Amino acid sequence: MRAYLDIETAFDGAISVIGIYRSDFGAIQLIGGGVRDTALYDALEGVNTLVTFNGSSFDLPVIRKRLLVDLKRDFDHCDLMHICRRRGLRGGLKVVEEHLGIRRVTHGLNGRDALYLWDRYEKQGDHLALHTLLTYNYEDVINLAILDERLGLAPPGDLCRVVRHIFA
Repeated sequence: MRAYLDIETAFDGAISVIGIYRSDFGAIQLIGGGVRDTALYDALEGVNTLVTFNGSSFDLPVIRKRLLVDLKRDFDHCDLMHICRRRGLRGGLKVVEEHLGIRRVTHGLNGRDALYLWDRYEKQGDHLALHTLLTYNYEDVINLAILDERLGLAPPGDLCRVVRHIFA
């Protein structure tokens, strides 16, 4: 079982959202106080392989530092960024998506925008900012599954569009 993982962070480096997509459950988003080691392992139960984009350098080290969880020890890991580069697909996830015709509702947003969206939610209670951030993160993990399929690493399949939010 493969799970697609992407995190968002706050300005202080804390993890604001951990997004996980599994073909059997859909998306699970751990948010704010819901970002805990036990919730993360519950969401990954039955998973063998974690799939990320630049997760070797960002997502997994941040999770290790902030949650004291070594996902590289507990799961196989496939970093699609390195596979894309070997196949001549350069740039970040959004650039690769565009090149392959993978679309986004949140087109134009990037990781820096995610910092500001979380900040607006935390400081001003801006629920539209949170909704936009969660949509952005959801598209990250769903598009990782689509990219995995397009690269021929995962079999074609229908996407499960269920989303579960865990705040605490």
